[in-house]
Amino acid sequence: MPKNPFTRGHRRALNKRHKIAVAGVATLGAAAVVFSAVPGNAETTTSEAAVSSAPVKYSSEQLKSRQADVSEQLAAKALQSKAAAEAKAAKAHAEAKAKAKAAAAAKKKAAHAAAAKKAAQARKAKAASRAAHRAKLKAAVHKSYANNLDGWIKESLDIMKAKGIPGSYNGLHRNIIRESSGNPNAINNWDINAINGIPSKGLLQVIPPTFKAYHVPGTSWNIYDPVANITAAANYAADKYGSMDNVNSAY
Repeated sequence: MPKNPFTRGHRRALNKRHKIAVAGVATLGAAAVVFSAVPGNAETTTSEAAVSSAPVKYSSEQLKSRQADVSEQLAAKALQSKAAAEAKAAKAHAEAKAKAKAAAAAKKKAAHAAAAKKAAQARKAKAASRAAHRAKLKAAVHKSYANNLDGWIKESLDIMKAKGIPGSYNGLHRNIIRESSGNPNAINNWDINAINGIPSKGLLQVIPPTFKAYHVPGTSWNIYDPVANITAAANYAADKYGSMDNVNSAY
């Protein structure tokens, strides 16, 4: 049988229409293909109501629906971007706040450590000062002195120096000679103090209340003890007159 050019051309046209129909279904979901089946050995052919070669058209509702879908997608994407940006900013803020808090804590810790170190150094220096002071006093007390007026004055001067009490050898010696002539057991039984029941006693004629008030630690509590009497009197004179050197009469 001779080939029918019409049939061959028709099949090529049909294939092209099918492609158009499939493309239309994928993008628009609107095209349809109708096939007719014949019984027996008959060839399958397309009906006259097959795909039209006319271009697919969108309705206004379809366009609106499509635009709405696109708008919703864009809005959703914008919200996601905004949420991500806000989350990133919140994280950065939290990290900055944590760093600032850590820095403040470190600064406070460093200041506390510095203060503790300074206080420890102050305590150490104070303890060293006390130790040195005790050493000086101990050296002054245990130093060997002559058991006479010269030795008593020298021992008293060493103790006075350790305690920061002003006075000189000449000032002490001059007042001792005037008050007791160098007698450590001297007692005044005739002046106003004696009349009041508190006579002056010792090398520098100190009354008991004054001796007790100005007694210098490290010396004897015996008012007749030469060194204790001299240092207590010198301590009193320093408080009242600036130094025993400034005393030139009864005090």
